[in-house]
Amino acid sequence: MKTIQEPAREIKVRKEVDVLVVGGGPSGITAALAAAEDGLKVLLVESRSFVGGNMTIGLPILGFLGQKGNQIIKGIPQKFIDRLKAVDAASEHRPCPLHMSLTLVEPEAVKTVALEMLMEAGVEVMFYSFFSEAIVEGDELKGIIIESKSGREAILAKTVIDCSGDADVAYRAGVPTEYGNAEGGVQPPTLMFCLGGVDTEKLRLSIAEEPRTYLTDFIPAEYFGQNNQFIVVGLRSLIQKAAEDGLKLPVERTIIITGLRKGEAWINMTRINGVNGTDPESLTYGETEGRKQMADIQKYLIEYVPGFENAYFVKTAPFVGIRETRRIGGKYTMTQEDVLSCKHFEDAIAVASYPLDIHHPQGGGCTLVWCGDCYDIPFRSLVPQNIKNLLVAGRSISCTHEAMSAIRVMAPCMAMGEAAGRAAKQAVRKDISVDQISVKELQDELLEKGAYLREYVEA
Repeated sequence: MKTIQEPAREIKVRKEVDVLVVGGGPSGITAALAAAEDGLKVLLVESRSFVGGNMTIGLPILGFLGQKGNQIIKGIPQKFIDRLKAVDAASEHRPCPLHMSLTLVEPEAVKTVALEMLMEAGVEVMFYSFFSEAIVEGDELKGIIIESKSGREAILAKTVIDCSGDADVAYRAGVPTEYGNAEGGVQPPTLMFCLGGVDTEKLRLSIAEEPRTYLTDFIPAEYFGQNNQFIVVGLRSLIQKAAEDGLKLPVERTIIITGLRKGEAWINMTRINGVNGTDPESLTYGETEGRKQMADIQKYLIEYVPGFENAYFVKTAPFVGIRETRRIGGKYTMTQEDVLSCKHFEDAIAVASYPLDIHHPQGGGCTLVWCGDCYDIPFRSLVPQNIKNLLVAGRSISCTHEAMSAIRVMAPCMAMGEAAGRAAKQAVRKDISVDQISVKELQDELLEKGAYLREYVEA
């Protein structure tokens, strides 16, 4: 590969803060809110012009409820949902036999409400700022380099929380990372899009009244008869018929998520295999191919699926939804066995219940495996190897490819963010590295502030 030599130069320090959060998605928002709760100087940097991440692309938030129907994600994530509800921009947590629970949110309201909450908490937010490099001295992370219209600048921080989703900071700081499964394959991304003019009542009743006609995977037909807003996963026979008629569809299942607005439906059916979410050329291919796939998907829905006869295109999500990239090597690596055995951890900082949900790196299939209850996420999985003053929250924590498929959905990521923010706050207050904090004190604070943790049971 051809290279050039970049000359050494002095970099202006733009800011010095107590806690720096990189990435303004579900985990980043809650991390910043938690870290700023008692007055620390907290900065959140985000490359886009808004916060919210995957909450802004038309997806419901999955995982607030456990497999037994109890609420297992509370605390700051619940406060955020409550704020959305206050402006009619979120549903209740709806039990779902396939996804444990669905919480529908209005994407544009997410951007506004999240920013309002950050401002009220005293968090400084800086948009249009791309993370570029980690500033490391010995084994300590001292801050980051950003790139923006102003050029290359430094931000120094006592503690950094990597909520990039791709372990960007950890990777650049020298933390060991893994990518994908044993063969390097990752779950394919999806470019969501929204249709208007959908008769969701006709769709709902067609499924509820004719369950033998419309295969809906693991969601009983009765579910659709009791919910005006819902998710459809299945209709495989209709997809098969459309494919036989010549339509090119990249998935085996129809996935439709009704919106909060009447007649609106978000479509989760594009699938772009082979996309590397950390490479700009590959991401560009993903966006381009996703848009190409929309034409036949939209035609399929209008011509084959009841309720879509008069549907029309409304908008595309602002970016392709990435399911998997890098995962850090941390103090502990969560495994598939941890998830399926409903494992308790003495250093638990969050509880999750979402199943193993692996969209196959090749083809259009998906594998789901449930544990029957819920499982803990340990603090050690947020703590990277080799580098001090850094925590990672979200889908890039230390876990295997299989375990990542379970903890990657938004509600657990928000819970991890809150824990990381509170841990960072403790580290700054005590003037220690985050790997040295008292996990017991962190757990006590999480419980005091309304988060949910299980009582530890030794195996």
